[in-house]
Amino acid sequence: MDIASASLLDEATAAAEAMAMAKRVSKLKSANRFFVAADVHPQTLDVVRTRAETFGFDVIVDDADKVLDHQDVFGVLLQQVGTTGEIHDYSKLIAELKARKVIVSVAADFMALVLLTAPGKQGADIVFGSAQRFGVPMGYGGPHAAFFAAKDEFKRSMPGRIIGVSKDAAGNTALRMAMQTREQHIRREKANSNICTSQVLLANIASLYAVFHGPAGLKRIAGRIHRLTDILADGLQKKGLKLRHAHYFDTLCVEVADKAAVLARAEALQINLRSDIHGAVGITLDEATTREDVLNLFRAIVGDDHGLDIDTLDKDVALDSRSIPAAMLRDDAILTHPVFNRYHSETEMMRYMHALERKDLALNQAMIPLGSCTMKLNAAAEMIPITWPEFAELHPFCPVEQAEGYQQMIAQLSDWLVKLTGYDAVCMQPNSGAQGEYAGLLAIRHYHESRNEGHRDICLIPSSAHGTNPASAQMAGMQVVVVACDKNGNIDLADLREKAEQAGANLSCIMVTYPSTHGVYEETIREVCEIVHQFGGQVYLDGANMNAQVGITSPGFIGADVSHLNLHKTFCIPHGGGGPGMGPIGVKAHLAPFVPGHSVVQIEGMLTRQGAVSAAPFGSASILPISWMYIRMMGAEGLKQASQNAILNANYIATRLKDAYPVLYTGRDGRVAHECILDIRPLKEETGISELDIAKRLIDFGFHAPTMSFPVAGTLMVEPTESESKVELDRFIDAMLAIRAEIDRVKAGEWPLEDNPLVNAPHTQGELVGEWNHPYSRELAVFPAGLHNKYWPTVKRLDDVYGDRNLFCSCVPMSEYQ
Repeated sequence: MDIASASLLDEATAAAEAMAMAKRVSKLKSANRFFVAADVHPQTLDVVRTRAETFGFDVIVDDADKVLDHQDVFGVLLQQVGTTGEIHDYSKLIAELKARKVIVSVAADFMALVLLTAPGKQGADIVFGSAQRFGVPMGYGGPHAAFFAAKDEFKRSMPGRIIGVSKDAAGNTALRMAMQTREQHIRREKANSNICTSQVLLANIASLYAVFHGPAGLKRIAGRIHRLTDILADGLQKKGLKLRHAHYFDTLCVEVADKAAVLARAEALQINLRSDIHGAVGITLDEATTREDVLNLFRAIVGDDHGLDIDTLDKDVALDSRSIPAAMLRDDAILTHPVFNRYHSETEMMRYMHALERKDLALNQAMIPLGSCTMKLNAAAEMIPITWPEFAELHPFCPVEQAEGYQQMIAQLSDWLVKLTGYDAVCMQPNSGAQGEYAGLLAIRHYHESRNEGHRDICLIPSSAHGTNPASAQMAGMQVVVVACDKNGNIDLADLREKAEQAGANLSCIMVTYPSTHGVYEETIREVCEIVHQFGGQVYLDGANMNAQVGITSPGFIGADVSHLNLHKTFCIPHGGGGPGMGPIGVKAHLAPFVPGHSVVQIEGMLTRQGAVSAAPFGSASILPISWMYIRMMGAEGLKQASQNAILNANYIATRLKDAYPVLYTGRDGRVAHECILDIRPLKEETGISELDIAKRLIDFGFHAPTMSFPVAGTLMVEPTESESKVELDRFIDAMLAIRAEIDRVKAGEWPLEDNPLVNAPHTQGELVGEWNHPYSRELAVFPAGLHNKYWPTVKRLDDVYGDRNLFCSCVPMSEYQ
């Protein structure tokens, strides 16, 4: 393919995104049907159907060879290796579909693609799948990154982050997030997707797996998996058993006469076989499969007296293996960039990873004061359980009795979240905050439909809302109506009442954040809820700022009906540079029957019959122990104290900085909640120095920048969290005051506007040892806060316009990794 995004949440949501993208780019504007091949994974189909419902698409499920019999189809979803293991050569079918201007999406397996021909080479428009096969544990369902690739002509319609190559102010090659105008934080309800937090950490794990093994290592791994599958297939056929498919990579579908007996023998050998195939069982091998495992499979399926010998079968397979069709064998080179062909020892890999780490300014070096992000400590004690095999190695579809520990942990965590939120039930399935928004809005939609009020489709959203709010509302099939905020940053109650009256019987809900995205506790929040309820609407309270509520108040007490909780914010799951995250939703009792369900696994305690929003029933289940550990160790009093300290820290910063940088919004008492907005606009008018200049200069002081120009353009939003000490808070405050003093020197004419430490920031080591023609010293440029704990940026300020006009997403030269 031509271009790939950084990552998506899982394979099933990637399929739903592919469907939505196919409709966006399709030239068949009147077509409204999406075809899904019958052997796509059931969990994928489940999520696609959920998304299609709100978009008004008609999903057709049929055998792939019958797709041409259906009319008015704008897009098709095929799976290169079907859910029961069959390899498909779709090249001819794709050509016929392309002749009809149908957009073709193909689900593919990373490990299989090492040996199989690329779907893009066969004409696919979109290719996606799970990256879990590359070194990521099953983890009872996640987190797993999904990959998503497309043709270049469709790049501006792709979902998710795209990393492109640009250049910095010195002309050096640099990487940046490209084409952000596609995304929810800018386009809001017109965005391609509501994707925000994705699975960046997991994408990095998969990428580093490929780096470490390289093309030769991956071919050895994939070849061994396929060889063992061939040996298993040959032995079973020698015993008279029939395979459903002649062409396979790692999965066999074996017809058995007495399935119950086979499953019982397998369970006794601690083997789980796929059991939902009529008259057959499914077997999938991987790189961890051993010769003993294959012998145990013979025992389970044939019996103890199978009489099969691995070495003999291996010789037979070597003479005649046709399980991958010749036309489907990959004949092009993979992973040709030098980065995949160098770091193949633990020593080299360790140094490469450390070199990458040094480029990042992370919490292990400094505070990250990003507003509305809650970058708090992820304590080592909280993280330990996710390394245990008991959590890491479970399959999400294993028999429920094999996951009793997980079930108990999830139930207890859910109960704690119910108590903390004031809700009646919690659904753990959404694996990001944005997905939680989507799931919560679907619950509201289905609740209205159950009352024969499906016409209620207007979602009121304050003008200050997170970009995911309107994007999620659009995905849930709702019309967005914006509610104004007053001069103090609060929801304008008069405008709210007017908009609610205008919506009348069509009012579905309001999406509101508390404390508001302006960083204040709105005193009228309960009145907001009452107005919406008065007109028959529901209240969705965005849980992004829950770190200022826990133990002090709760969404249920305020009067909300549903919220998502960012476990990667309030409850200590690491952000991972953009994922993994978790966005479970809490609901009042009347919405509980309408939270997401699952077609493969019955979710105990949930009576819902709704479709899924994630591939796994409990989303990214393997990171839930982190939040469990956090709540268990903190206790009720500790959680309350954490919220109080977060509020105290934000007010300390606001109080000390307000004379240098006006605090845009405060409550009646002059205080803020857990974050504060510093208004840079007056300074920019006076001096020409912008919020961007301040953000970049903070890098020289060793700080990650606060959130810039959200929710108000020309501002910086600071959220210190409860994790930071007064020493670190003072260091940040001192940096901001020093920057203000530098701004004053520009204002006084001591430094020209076009050449000063702020507009030239950040300063690199290369710049330090090069020619120096600036009116300020090298020392002031790179050591404004002294020599201690210096962070060195590797590039200067980027040319964003160049990066978007010259989008280039291939790997940069090896020299740039040095």
